[in-house]
Amino acid sequence: MRNVRLWRALLGVDRRTVIEDIEFAEDGDGAELVVARVRSRSGMSGRCGRCQRKAPWYDRGEGPRRWRGLDLGTIRVFLEAEAPRVNCPAHGPTVVMVPWARHHAGHTFAFDDTVAWLAVACSKTAVCELMRIAWRTVGAVVARVWADTEKTVDRFANLRRIGIDEIAYKRHHKYLTVVVDHDSGHLIWAAPGRDTATLRRFFDALGADRAAQITHVSADAADWIADVVAERCPAAIRCADPFHVVAWATEALDAERRRA
Repeated sequence: MRNVRLWRALLGVDRRTVIEDIEFAEDGDGAELVVARVRSRSGMSGRCGRCQRKAPWYDRGEGPRRWRGLDLGTIRVFLEAEAPRVNCPAHGPTVVMVPWARHHAGHTFAFDDTVAWLAVACSKTAVCELMRIAWRTVGAVVARVWADTEKTVDRFANLRRIGIDEIAYKRHHKYLTVVVDHDSGHLIWAAPGRDTATLRRFFDALGADRAAQITHVSADAADWIADVVAERCPAAIRCADPFHVVAWATEALDAERRRA
């Protein structure tokens, strides 16, 4: 029993997961692996991976599959289990839900959550080297984790003072429009593009009632921001953000120096 509890803790799984066997193996390059043979507890089996509802058996799927777990020191860890499909009334033939990983994920919950945290706290290179994954994989992991997290938080609660700006990337060939909450200091919305259509998408998601509660909006002098703010929250006070105020003042001083 003590060994089972220990391995549950090391693998980052709970009592819904039954650990049947642990073995040490090697990959094709001779690197050591820990492979944990697992299955869902009986009460958790036979559920659709998308909606988690009970559904009738469909087939064995593509056979056993593996999910990457958090490393044990320098040794990579995998959970291995059968991945049959059920015939969900809503989603059709679908791989069954497993309690240790998200649907369509190749990594465990613990692995995904760790990568998502590191993506916020560390550099791109650090995340990829530490977790031994590609940057593209990091993006997919973050998308999965955020899809779950977004259901539990209200990003737009109690918005009063917001800031709107754009960020350039790909050598200024592409842009993101970003919106922050000045009171909490949190980024609350971002989307590709920097035009009225992009910003209207934010206010569409916010809703008219919450838009009416916004008291202050800071931004630069871009017309596409001013037009949408005037349209969606006309009572809000327009403010110039400090970055652009300093930039404009510096430009004005430079102009005066040249004139003198």
